[in-house]
Amino acid sequence: MSRFVRSTEMTLLAICVVFFVFLVIASHGELLSANSLRVLLQFLAVPVLIGLAQMVVLAVGQLNLAVGAIGGFAAAATAVLMADHGVPAPLALLIGFLLAAVAGLVNGVLVVLTRINGFIVTLATMTVLTGVQYRIVGTRTVDAYPQALKDFGAAALFGVLPWIFVVALIVAGALSVLLRRTVPGRQLLASGGNPIAARLSGISNDRSVIVAHTLSGAVLGVAAILTVASSPGVNKSIGGDWLLPSFAAPIIGGALLTGGSAVVLGTVLAAFIVRFVDTARAEFSLEPSWVNFVVGAVVLGSVVLGQLRSRRQQRRTVVKPPDAVVAGGVS
Repeated sequence: MSRFVRSTEMTLLAICVVFFVFLVIASHGELLSANSLRVLLQFLAVPVLIGLAQMVVLAVGQLNLAVGAIGGFAAAATAVLMADHGVPAPLALLIGFLLAAVAGLVNGVLVVLTRINGFIVTLATMTVLTGVQYRIVGTRTVDAYPQALKDFGAAALFGVLPWIFVVALIVAGALSVLLRRTVPGRQLLASGGNPIAARLSGISNDRSVIVAHTLSGAVLGVAAILTVASSPGVNKSIGGDWLLPSFAAPIIGGALLTGGSAVVLGTVLAAFIVRFVDTARAEFSLEPSWVNFVVGAVVLGSVVLGQLRSRRQQRRTVVKPPDAVVAGGVS
């Protein structure tokens, strides 16, 4: 318990509580209404998932610039399959999920085969998938898919807790168990934390990279499904604004750019903070650009603080040299 109190997650939780109380006061209590809470949580589902998708790649020391392109492509394909080709919703959703997972798998395989930094590889696949998404939907908005799916996107448990947010929390819980309680998950974190030691221990770093990118794609597949369900329609812009939030949530949540950390709870809490910033912007009628400015500044500050904390820990673990040996004995 004392460890959690001193953790990044506890700090983020305290910030969330303070921010929420501030917004409740600023809105004169309106934020506490069932409808306001439902909308707040409904628009949190996808940011939580895209943050987790980036986090799992960061955990292995990689970057994924294609989060928005993978999610947008999968969402567009899913919507078009239902609207234009009459594919049943369950099958179309499964295909969209598999397309996203395969896109993540391709990213991982390309990184391993080419030995090119994941930044470059995912930049290339982002460009390709963005073009494919535009080719699929063009300039139109696809919305002629089953009303039952849209109803699920708007449904809420007890009228307050959206089902799509529940799905996001289930994915977060499953990802946490996978990374911390299973052999592949622990191997992934070991590869991210110290690739040399992991290799000497018999862990395949290449396999860990492929698993991380595939998991990222799978999480983005779920995000695509929830996007289709909760959006009034799907067009070429879906996923275009996912990149900054995908980095903001895990980095603010305590993820290390060097890999080796799984901060699922921190990522979820950081997504809340980013959402609160956007809510505050709407409450005080500020320019939308202020959200990007504030989030970008917080991300930069989190990176700097993370580097300082890492260097401090390294200095603490440095073994002091033995006392100098002098003639006739030890000084």
